[in-house]
Amino acid sequence: MDDYPPIADHGLVGDLQTAALVAADGTLDWWCTPRFDSPSVFASLLDSDRGGYCRLAADLGQAHEAGVRQLYLTDTAVLVTRFMAPGGVGEVLDFMEPDPSTTPSARHRLIRVARVVRGSLPFELVCRPRFDYGRASHTLRQLDDGSVVFHGPDMDLHVQATAPIAFHPDGHDVSARFTLDAGELAAVVLTSDSGDAAARDGRPGGPPPTMQAITASFDACRAFWLTWLRASRYRGRWQEMVTRSAITLKLLTYAPTGAPIAAATMGLPEQIGGERNWDYRYTWIRDASLSVHALTTLGFTDDANAYRRWLRERLDAGWTASGEPLQIMYRVDGEPHLTEEILDHLEGYRRSAPVRAGNAAADQIQLDIYGEAAYALAEARDIGGIRGWNAFTAVIDWLTDHWDRPDEGIWETRGGRQNFTYSRLMTWVAFDRAIGFATAYSRPADLTRWQTARDTVFRQIIDRGWNDKRRAFVQHYDTDVVDASLLLMPRVGFIDPKDPDWLSTLDAMSDELVSDSLVYRYNPAASPDGLRGSEGTFNLCSFLYVQALARAGRLDQARYAFDKMLTYANHVGLFAEEIGPSGEQLGNFPQAFTHLALIDAAIALDEELDRAEHPAR
Repeated sequence: MDDYPPIADHGLVGDLQTAALVAADGTLDWWCTPRFDSPSVFASLLDSDRGGYCRLAADLGQAHEAGVRQLYLTDTAVLVTRFMAPGGVGEVLDFMEPDPSTTPSARHRLIRVARVVRGSLPFELVCRPRFDYGRASHTLRQLDDGSVVFHGPDMDLHVQATAPIAFHPDGHDVSARFTLDAGELAAVVLTSDSGDAAARDGRPGGPPPTMQAITASFDACRAFWLTWLRASRYRGRWQEMVTRSAITLKLLTYAPTGAPIAAATMGLPEQIGGERNWDYRYTWIRDASLSVHALTTLGFTDDANAYRRWLRERLDAGWTASGEPLQIMYRVDGEPHLTEEILDHLEGYRRSAPVRAGNAAADQIQLDIYGEAAYALAEARDIGGIRGWNAFTAVIDWLTDHWDRPDEGIWETRGGRQNFTYSRLMTWVAFDRAIGFATAYSRPADLTRWQTARDTVFRQIIDRGWNDKRRAFVQHYDTDVVDASLLLMPRVGFIDPKDPDWLSTLDAMSDELVSDSLVYRYNPAASPDGLRGSEGTFNLCSFLYVQALARAGRLDQARYAFDKMLTYANHVGLFAEEIGPSGEQLGNFPQAFTHLALIDAAIALDEELDRAEHPAR
C-alpha cells in the first residue's frame, strides 16, 4: 500500500486536450494522451509496478515527505512542488501550455523545470512509460546525451533534458542525476506524438529545449490563465476556492469541442478494495449541462456557449448507442460508443479491482438527461437557429410519449430500473423550459401537448413521489428512502425553497443522509443498487445541501456546513468524488461535478448572506 500515494496527494496540470496528475513527491503517475480518454502512458496510480511513471524530485536524504510541499502559482495551473532540506530548498514546476484552438493536436508537451532557490540539492529523474495502460511493449532510442524517444505502438514519447540521460540496465527506462546550486535550473520536456509514423524518424519532440524557449512557454501558460480569469465576475467571500474550481473545470474541458469530462481519471475506487471503480473521462450530459449555470454566472459565457454548441450537435445527430435521442454520456468528440472492458492486468489503486476502461452505463436509460439538456440550452437566447430549434422540439415531442418509464436513474444503479422521482423531476424541467423558451421567443411548438405532459408529470410527482409517512419526497415511487439528488428540486423551480413540504424533505435528508454536514447520495442498504460494498459521502451532494440550506434561510447551518466542506479539499484546493470515513478523498480525481457544485453553493450562500446583511437592498 505504501506504493500508492493518497488520492488527494496530487495536483492537476493540462493543456485543454489532455491532463496529468503529479503526486506531492514529484511523481507524474497519471497521463493519458493525446486526449483525456486515450490510453495511458503513465498509470502507476492504478498499478505501481505495471502502470509507468515519471519522477523528478530532489533527494532529501532523511527529510523525506516532511520536507515536501505543493502549491499552485496564484490564479494559474502551474503546479509547484517544493523540496526543503537543511542543505537547500528546491522546486519542480510542472505545466502544459494551454491550446484553446478547436483543432485536435497529435502532439502534447508536459514541461518539468527543476530549480534551487537556496543552498544546493541533488535531483533525480526516472522515466518509465508504459503504453496502452501498461499492455504494450516499446522500444527505446537515444538521439543524443539529453534526448531519447520511446516508440510505442501508436505514439512516441520524446524525453528531452538539459542533463545527460542514462539507460537503465534493462534497456526499457531512463534516468538522470544532477545537482543544482541556488539560482540554477534544469528542465525535462515530455512530448507525446501520435502523428504520422514518418515523423518518428526525425525528432518528434522538436529541437532540444533551451531555457529561453522553456521560459517563453512558462510565460505563455501563466498569461493564458491570468487572461482567462479576467472574465470572472465573482467578487464573493470565497474567491480563492471559487477561482481554483473554475480553473479546474477549464482544465477538464476538451477545447476542440467544448465538451467537459467528469474527471481526469478512471478506476479510482469509491471504497478501498471495492468494485465501484468507474471510468470518468467522458462527457456526461447531466454534469456538463449543470455546469453551464455556474460558468455563466461567473462570467465564462464563451465556455458555456461552446458546450451548448456541442450539445446541440448531439441533438441534431439523431443517433446513439442506447437507441434514445440522447444518451447519458459521450466521448469528447461526440462518439457514443464507450465499450467497457476490464483491465485485469492492473491490480488497481491499492488493490481495488476491477479496473474498468470505458463505461457500460452509456447504454443505460436515464430520463433526467433531457431536463438537464433543456436547462442548459434555455439559459441562452440562441438555441441553434431554426435547425437547432427543430432538433430540440423533435426531442421534446418524443419525450411527451416516452417520459413515463422506469429507468436506471441519476446514480446509474445496476440493480434494475425504477420510477425514480429525480428522473420525473427533470422531465418536468424539460417540458417547462421548452414551453418557456417557445413562449418567450415565439417559436413554433405543440404547446398544448407539452403543457399537458408538464402538468401530468407535476401531479404524478406530488401523488407518487411524496411519502406521507416520511413527510418527504423519496427516491422512487416504491420506497420510503430519501435521495440527495432531490436537493435540486428548489433550484430548478419545481418547489419553493421555503415550502413546508420541501423543508420537511430537507429535514428527512438531514436525519438519514447527513453525517457532520457530509451527505450520502442514498442508503444502499435500504435501497440496493446492485453493487457490493459501500461508498463515502458524495461531495456533489454536500455542496447541493449547502445551497439548499442557504435558499431555505438556514444561513448559519449553511455557512458552517460550507466552511467544513472546504476543509476536505486537498492541499491545492482540489476535490475527488467522495469523502471516506476518516476524511480521506475517494473516487476519481478531480471531479468536475464537485467543483461546479462548490461554485454554485458559494454563489447561493453569498447572495443569501448579502440579503440578510442588507435587507433593504
